[in-house]
Amino acid sequence: MDKQMTAAQVVEQLHDGMTIGIGGWGPRRKPMALVREILRSDLKDLTLVSYGGADVGMLCAAGKVKKLVFAFVSLDFIPLEPYFRQARQGGELEVMEIDEGMMLLGLRAAAWGVPFIPTQVGLGTDIIARNPDIKLVDSPYDDKEWVAMPALPLDAALIHVDRADKRGVCQIAGPDHYMDDWYARAAGKTFVSCDELVDTAFFRDPAQARQVFWERSDTTGVVHIPGGAHPTSCSPQYGFDVPHFKAYAASAKDGGIAAYLEQYLGDSEDDYQQRVGGLAAIRAIPLPTY
Repeated sequence: MDKQMTAAQVVEQLHDGMTIGIGGWGPRRKPMALVREILRSDLKDLTLVSYGGADVGMLCAAGKVKKLVFAFVSLDFIPLEPYFRQARQGGELEVMEIDEGMMLLGLRAAAWGVPFIPTQVGLGTDIIARNPDIKLVDSPYDDKEWVAMPALPLDAALIHVDRADKRGVCQIAGPDHYMDDWYARAAGKTFVSCDELVDTAFFRDPAQARQVFWERSDTTGVVHIPGGAHPTSCSPQYGFDVPHFKAYAASAKDGGIAAYLEQYLGDSEDDYQQRVGGLAAIRAIPLPTY
């Protein structure tokens, strides 16, 4: 089965009002080429579920987002994503702000087909007070009270990986695959962009197969987009683009998202990459040192 698609074909399968999960973590391994294709589209009124970074900020600034389910929206060295900050402070979004672990439980519940997962996370905090959709339940086994973290089912998930084959086998070679496997399992459709498209024989090597974290049956489509995570990182292939992120953050105070998109977005991913120096320049970005 050949699941190869273009970014435009992915966006054609998305619709106004959908709940879309975006994999990655802050400035790390975000499917930014797919996000840019959404920016070129007329999609609107989206609900996003994301451990967010510039993916969330750009889509909020472009008026694509109705509701955001999130644990954080950060660029790491820029602690609060600037366009998300503007949208949140301006009251432009419906939000469900929850703990990182609670969001993982919501994705797991959706993947397992159960309405909620009980947890002690959030007890005694404003998470419960400020999220009326999150209920408390009594244990049937003792007198304890639990938070019933509701399932977070996704209409679609967007994920970026290091390598994939045309059948939908996906490899994440970096030090952390974050929650991407649960995004894939919680979604009705999962669309994956990859830096490298490999032959299926590549995964016959056990060392490579160990970095496959979900079943290929959960992958709906594969888009080969080298450099497609930029300006976020795709470790170990390239780091996140600090100068680009600084310019992006500065644009929130000088010119706004329209000026940023005018300078960088272009009409296609090839156009975008040329505007940021080309694929060779992306692959030369060093990995961050902590």
